[in-house]
Amino acid sequence: MRQKTALRLALYTVLCLVVVGSTFGLGYTVRAVYSPVTADEASLSVFWEAWRVIEQYFYGTVPDQTARTYGAIQGSLETLEDPYTYFIEPQQRDREQEELRGSFGGIGAWVDRTADGRVLLRPMAGRPADQAGIQEGDELVAVDGTFVTPEMPFADVLAMVRGQSGQVVRLTVRRSGVDEPITYEVEREEIVTPSVVWELKSERVGYIQLSIFNERSSDELQDAVRDLRSQGADRYVIDLRNNGGGLLPAAIDVASQFLDDGVVMYESRTDGTEKVYRVEGKGILTEEPVVFLVNSGTASASEIVAGAIQDHERGILIGTETLGKASVQLIFDLSDGSSVHVTNAHWLTPARREINGVGLTPDIAIELTDQDREEQRDPQLARAIAYLEEGNPQ
Repeated sequence: MRQKTALRLALYTVLCLVVVGSTFGLGYTVRAVYSPVTADEASLSVFWEAWRVIEQYFYGTVPDQTARTYGAIQGSLETLEDPYTYFIEPQQRDREQEELRGSFGGIGAWVDRTADGRVLLRPMAGRPADQAGIQEGDELVAVDGTFVTPEMPFADVLAMVRGQSGQVVRLTVRRSGVDEPITYEVEREEIVTPSVVWELKSERVGYIQLSIFNERSSDELQDAVRDLRSQGADRYVIDLRNNGGGLLPAAIDVASQFLDDGVVMYESRTDGTEKVYRVEGKGILTEEPVVFLVNSGTASASEIVAGAIQDHERGILIGTETLGKASVQLIFDLSDGSSVHVTNAHWLTPARREINGVGLTPDIAIELTDQDREEQRDPQLARAIAYLEEGNPQ
């Protein structure tokens, strides 16, 4: 499969308020600035009273203050009964930002965990790990002198391996057939993670998959279209299946590649105001026939794009009903690197359809069964290709 990338920021999301915007996961989010306030300790007296009792009488290890603070925040947010308002610890926040940027400082190797807890490396050709001498199948046993154990959370392992570009990390590995562990010094570099991949599926049909809406997505989409056109494509399948969302600006930019003008979405805010997001600039794919693939994993920012396509009758949706995640989250970065995602608004399609809790209904409904997956069949993609090749009806 051919793929291209540009430069990047995760999800998860829209960001925009007093500072910059960035989105992730099942929603679109906005990174925001907040004013720290001093908590009224009197109102938390029962909390501290309870923990004094725990510290004095609990039979076992008492978590440290940071763990207690994070647990208290997470527990209190659950009382809001909103799955999209949540707290993220610093390390998770770093991973989220990497997803949304589309790049991170790394060694240029796939990191896999086996069923028995071992961590294996697969270097990418020509990248730092490969150049340093690390080989496929090497078992990672230590990072900068810290031992990697089967009990260590995989996210912690990744956090140790990743870091700032240009910094050197010492990796100790165990290699089959070699008695003693080997230590390599690897200088991290920027590793780009594309959000778009593509290939020519038939003589005239180009296939483009968007896995997330990050800072690079619109540029990568344009690269994909140019490359596929050069190979003879004049109609396209755009795959949004299992795309959980990303940045709102990226979703608007991507939708604008398919539409001449008009509204992409409306944002209905908690204070009763409304913001209109319109098509921006001249799109690269405003005339050729397009079909969009969607499923229950199509959420948030990807539903923004699919809803705009459907309402403007620019193309059709094939697959199954989308998730129905149409709320906006502000992302507040806190002083210790953690963050709070807060639901602040809902969005509506150009025809003012409410998607939250409802989802989008495809124009052609086709299920993808477990048997299809086992036998490596994709009837949704097959139907989309057939639809375009039959000339329906664009």
